[in-house]
Amino acid sequence: MSLAADPKSIRAVILDVDGVLTDGRIGYGPVPGEIKFFDVKDGHAIKLMQRAGLQVGVLSGRRSEANRQRCAELGLDFAYEGEKNKGDGLEKLLQERGLKGEECLYVGDDLIDLPPMRRCGIAVAVGDAVAEVAAEADWTTRAGGGRGAVREMAEWLLKQQEKWADVTRRYF
Repeated sequence: MSLAADPKSIRAVILDVDGVLTDGRIGYGPVPGEIKFFDVKDGHAIKLMQRAGLQVGVLSGRRSEANRQRCAELGLDFAYEGEKNKGDGLEKLLQERGLKGEECLYVGDDLIDLPPMRRCGIAVAVGDAVAEVAAEADWTTRAGGGRGAVREMAEWLLKQQEKWADVTRRYF
């Protein structure tokens, strides 16, 4: 694995939602709104990264009440929605959060994620990402989006940063 940046330099983790935190499916029914499914292990991994001092949040091309509810429940550090041009959305995020691109790790799955992946220090593709995204990623998870990919990435990153033992000590 050849990484663009040293994992120890990462201060923020930026996640796509549909296809990364979810499996990409969106359900509609007779009740207004949409339904999405999020992996509990991914949510726990986000809390572990936050306990380790990392900023964690989302950069999504869609606006969704389900996304907002999950972000609030997890206490994410930031949530950017409706960013149809994710490159511009990332620049706004970096400026507002006082971050440099090389200090960020981005996780994506589809073509819209390529601009922020190219700008961030480490680009991660989920296991079922489209071929073009996987080809440009520094690393690809085995797990697919919404099925533990964020947990897999978080464990890898925290171990690279030598923080895994500290943030999991309470469980042992």
